[in-house]
Amino acid sequence: MDGAKDVRAPHVDIRDLLKTAGLRPTRQRVALGDLLFARGHRHISAEGLHEEAITARVPVSLATVYNTLHQFTEVGLLREIAVDGTKTYFDTNTDDHHHFFDETNGEVTDIPGDALNLSRIPEAPEGMEIARVDVVVRIRPRP
Repeated sequence: MDGAKDVRAPHVDIRDLLKTAGLRPTRQRVALGDLLFARGHRHISAEGLHEEAITARVPVSLATVYNTLHQFTEVGLLREIAVDGTKTYFDTNTDDHHHFFDETNGEVTDIPGDALNLSRIPEAPEGMEIARVDVVVRIRPRP
């Protein structure tokens, strides 16, 4: 399930969460938000969320799932994690932290923010600022 953990989270009022973030709580956003945030922190792809929606009988297209995930990311409800040129995951944990990416099964797991020490970060180009540093550590079983 794209690295999803089956951990029940305290109930999150998705409508309030969306309103606070400045998004209108449409039926599809609320349904997708319920699927995303009902199980605590997790990493999921758009395709994985679409499959969950279909299983839960939420009538939504893959394009709508992508659009909703990007809207949630823009307002700070999710973090986008690009693990390679074609695979993107969305993280419900927006705190500062990094990730392991298991190349064999595609699972993404958290690395606590204080577990990685970056001692030198280059200066941003003129007129730019560093918004965030994302580190993805690729792992695989030893031969």
